[in-house]
Amino acid sequence: METRTPAVDVHLREELDELAATLCKALIDPKRLAVLYALRDRPHTVTELCEMLDALQSNTSQHLAVLRDRDLVDTERRGSNVYYSLRHPKVLDAIDLLREVMTDEHDRRHLVRRRRTTGRKP
Repeated sequence: METRTPAVDVHLREELDELAATLCKALIDPKRLAVLYALRDRPHTVTELCEMLDALQSNTSQHLAVLRDRDLVDTERRGSNVYYSLRHPKVLDAIDLLREVMTDEHDRRHLVRRRRTTGRKP
């Protein structure tokens, strides 16, 4: 069963494609993915994120700057602390879906390799 995307204005489609590409560039680093997952349940400060991820503050701050620049995280000042939160929690749902697809593909490839080594046909 094929799912069709509703017809979208050409200019809107181009803008959406650009936004998707920009978002994917931000997600290319595993540490940034870890930061997003750390923010899944609630906002955190840089210090909290560093402890959770066992990462240096400078490195974590750089990743947060990229995520903020790509509109994936928001900030809120509370007294002397800055809290980071997910702007779009659905992004993690999309990443989870991609991980499911990659897991399925990994399992399929593993099965094909095993069949090749045992002489079975797929």
